[in-house]
Amino acid sequence: MTTREASHAGAWYTDHGPTLKHQLNEWLSGVDGNIEGIGHLPQPGARVIIAPHAGYSYSGPAAAWAYKSLDLSKAERIFLLGPSHHHHLSTLALSKYIRYATPLGSLPLDLATISSLHSTGQFKEMTASVDAAEHSLEMHLPYIHHMLSSHFPASNLPPLVPVLVGNTSPSTEKAFGALLAPYLADPANIFVVSSDFCHWGSRFGYTYYLPSRTSSGADGISLGPRDKPSDPPIYESIARIDKLAMQGVESGSHEGFLTTLEETGNTVCGRHPIGVVMAAIEVLRGEGEEEEGKGRFRFVRYERSSEVVRGNHSSVSYASAFAVL
Repeated sequence: MTTREASHAGAWYTDHGPTLKHQLNEWLSGVDGNIEGIGHLPQPGARVIIAPHAGYSYSGPAAAWAYKSLDLSKAERIFLLGPSHHHHLSTLALSKYIRYATPLGSLPLDLATISSLHSTGQFKEMTASVDAAEHSLEMHLPYIHHMLSSHFPASNLPPLVPVLVGNTSPSTEKAFGALLAPYLADPANIFVVSSDFCHWGSRFGYTYYLPSRTSSGADGISLGPRDKPSDPPIYESIARIDKLAMQGVESGSHEGFLTTLEETGNTVCGRHPIGVVMAAIEVLRGEGEEEEGKGRFRFVRYERSSEVVRGNHSSVSYASAFAVL
């Protein structure tokens, strides 16, 4: 196998290269380059980001905030971790392709690093059909290609290490975090974590609601299709649920993040790749590899696809964050 085609181009995002480049430039130029309490973007040493993976008409602008935060000055390879939406997987899997195509051009895969990871005996291999069906990795490829092209010659783009993350247990996330920690410690490596946040609505099997009177994320209720609460409106409850998850990520505690998700049931689809990277950062922190204050995610953008006011409505949330290592 050689090239994975851009199977979602023309549906989830445009397959016309010049139009796609224009869209990406517009979204990136719309990012506030100087954020209060954070400072100028990109932040030096910001080598890890969390960004959404929905269709670009929904999440493209939100993802720009993560990519504008990314420091590519020392980049030699890009690790891309995304959740498995369609294929049952309890571990992590690697691609068998040589390159990934985008409407902007192809991205080479880092075959040496992929081979080294395979040699541990811990990774599965994606089939061609699984690789083609999964959107959580592909939706980041145009942004990655676009960002790399602005820093490196087209003939020498840093290669990609795509990693599909299954429905992993906390112990599995810790084990793979330990395995990936040396790669994360290397300043030549960039980590892109693919995740949307709350998927709210009956079609997602999640209608959890936090009334204003509740003090804990575990004290919510499930709404019915005709429910239309106002204290607060549903969309404000969704924002509160997502804020609890984002605070869990920003805490730097892998276990704390998982506990928050358990309390609210928040349907963060990339919880497992986030968990793996948080576990890896914890390993570095335990080994003294990270300076005080580093390795903590900072969220720079939060959006929702719609403002839900009734129980039979739905929305998906998109959040962007970075961590300095």
